[in-house]
Amino acid sequence: MIKLLPLSAVLLLAACDPAELVDSTVKRTAHSVVFPVVNIDMPAEPARLATNCILDAASQDELRLLARDVGVEAGTATKATIRDIAVRPAAQSCYAANGVPPVAG
Repeated sequence: MIKLLPLSAVLLLAACDPAELVDSTVKRTAHSVVFPVVNIDMPAEPARLATNCILDAASQDELRLLARDVGVEAGTATKATIRDIAVRPAAQSCYAANGVPPVAG
């Protein structure tokens, strides 16, 4: 049984798509940048839901741009990018589906 555990781990890792892992990492990193900005205007749970909506509405290039600000306070350009994504119809629909108050444009 113990000998099977390393083999199982190798098989599990082999099944992972490297590009999908990178995309997931970038999205999680962007979440750590976007959430504090959104959390300024709303409580934690709605801010978490809104952050997920914003990230789902963002392009891969926008996610990478947002992720670059990890570890520093979001600046004016980052806040503008978040706001631009937040007012898109896809994000607004996601807010409605998750009970998050809409973000005004």
